[in-house]
This record gives sequence, structure tokens and C-alpha cells, in this order.
Amino acid sequence: MNTPNKLTMLRIILIPFFVVFLLGNFSTWSKWMALAIFVIASLTDMLDGYLARRDNLVTNFGKFMDPLVCSAMICLVDMSRIPSWIVIIIIGREFVISGFRLIASDNGVVIAANYWGKCKTVCQMFMIIILIANLGGGFVIVEQILIYASLILTVISL
Repeated sequence: MNTPNKLTMLRIILIPFFVVFLLGNFSTWSKWMALAIFVIASLTDMLDGYLARRDNLVTNFGKFMDPLVCSAMICLVDMSRIPSWIVIIIIGREFVISGFRLIASDNGVVIAANYWGKCKTVCQMFMIIILIANLGGGFVIVEQILIYASLILTVISL
């Protein structure tokens, strides 16, 4: 197993811990633990993508196995931090793109993420970070901007 795939596996292993801390409300620091795990997992996502492209190690496993953002958004729906209809559109897009990539892969074609897809992912990650932090005040406007920017980039990148 190459390094990018190991990083993907690490991210998958981190997801249950992220969900437990985010939804568990064990103490006042639970959300901050969840936020730290999400940030670390997000950084491994960027690093594994960079390494896979740089070292020509792009694999089907790496393209398809990445439930971090979807897991976070489902938790945020449960917490009433983001409307469910937006998350349904975003996750629906992921299923469509994964389906296209799977069909292309069966035909020996690699469909890599384009500029819009990368912008969408970065925007979604920032949105999730701000929504988890739940800083209130003026950040409510920032949250709304990031939610709708993520939605728009999701549709554009399809």
C-alpha cells in the first residue's frame, strides 16, 4: 500500500472518532477535539492528493474511498447547523461523480478532479470548520456565505 492510500486509510480510521466527539458532547472540549480531528484529516486529504499526483500513485481506492466531508455534513444536519436539502444535493453530486469515475475506471480512463472540484472541496472543508466552531456573532454571515458557496461550487463542479 502506497503512502497516499495509507493517508486515506488514516482518514477513514479518524472518522468514527470525529463523529463521536462531534455528536457525543462529553464536555465543553468535545467539539474542539472533533474540530482538531477534522482539520488533521483535511490536511491528510490535501497531502495524499498532492503525493498521489506528484509520484503518479493515483489509485481507484484513493479516488473513491473518502467519506470525511459527507460524514461531517451528516453530523452537521443532525446538529441543525446546515439544512438537509443542501447536504442531499452535495452528497448526491458525490454519488454521481463516483459513478462516472467507476464507469470510466472500468474502461481504463482516469477522471481526475478538476479545478472546480478542488475549489469545492476546499470551500466545503472551510465551511465545515466554521460550522463546527460555531463562533456565533458575525461568523453567522460567514457560515451562510460558505454554505451557499459550497452549494454553488458543488453544482458547477458537477
